Amino acid sequence: MDTISLVEKLQEGLILCFDKPFGWTSFDLVNRVRSDMCKYSGLKKLKVGHAGTLDPLATGVLVICTGKATKHITSIQEMPKEYEAGIIFGASTPSFDLETEIDETYPIDHINISLIKEKLKLFNGKIKQIPPVFSAKKINGVRAYDLARRGNMSKMEPVEVEIISLEIIDFKSPQLNLRIKCSKGTYIRSLASDLGYELSSGGYLSSLRRTAVGQYTIANALNQEYYLKTLNNL
Repeated sequence: MDTISLVEKLQEGLILCFDKPFGWTSFDLVNRVRSDMCKYSGLKKLKVGHAGTLDPLATGVLVICTGKATKHITSIQEMPKEYEAGIIFGASTPSFDLETEIDETYPIDHINISLIKEKLKLFNGKIKQIPPVFSAKKINGVRAYDLARRGNMSKMEPVEVEIISLEIIDFKSPQLNLRIKCSKGTYIRSLASDLGYELSSGGYLSSLRRTAVGQYTIANALNQEYYLKTLNNL
C-alpha cells in the first residue's frame, strides 16, 4: 500500500485494539501510537484518542481511534468491559491496589470459598460504588489521583455501576482470581476493597487485565512489537 493511501486511511479513521503494557498510562500508548504513525506515514499531525482509561498497573485491551474515527470514542466507551482480576485479602492500601503501600492488615482465617460466593452475590446487578481517591475521576477539573498524590484525599461521591457477571477463576488464600463483566465506569479496585470489607477483612487489587471492550478482545489485540507491520496491510 503506498503512502498516500495510508495517509488517507489514517485520516479517515482507524479503530485499533491494543494490548496496553504494564506500567504505561493510557495516554502513554496514545502518544506512542500517534508518534509512530506520523513518522511511518509522513504526517505532521494526526488526531488520536483512546476509548476508556486503563490504569498504569493494569494491562490489556485499550481501543485507540485515529482521524475521523475518534467520533466513535464515546459509543465504544459505553460498551461493557471484561476483566480478569487478582484480589489479595487480609490487607488494604489507600489506592486499593499496589500503587500505594499496605496501611492496615486484617484476619483471613475465616475466609473460604463458600463465604466468598455468598458475599459476591451482593455485587451482582446495579450497585453504588465509591471511586478510589487514586483515580482518573475529575474533581473541579482536576484528576483525583493528582490531588491524592499531593496529599489531598478528596471525598469521592458514590456512582451507580452495573456488575453483569462475576465468575471465580480460583481461590488460594489469600488471593482470589475473578472474571468480571461490567458496565462503563466500574472500578475493579473499589470492588476488591468492598469485597474485602464484606468479608470482615480487607482487600486490594493485586493484578488486573482487561480482556474485552464490547467486541474488541485481547485475542485480537496488537502489541507494541508488531503493530506497525499491520499498517502494511491497510
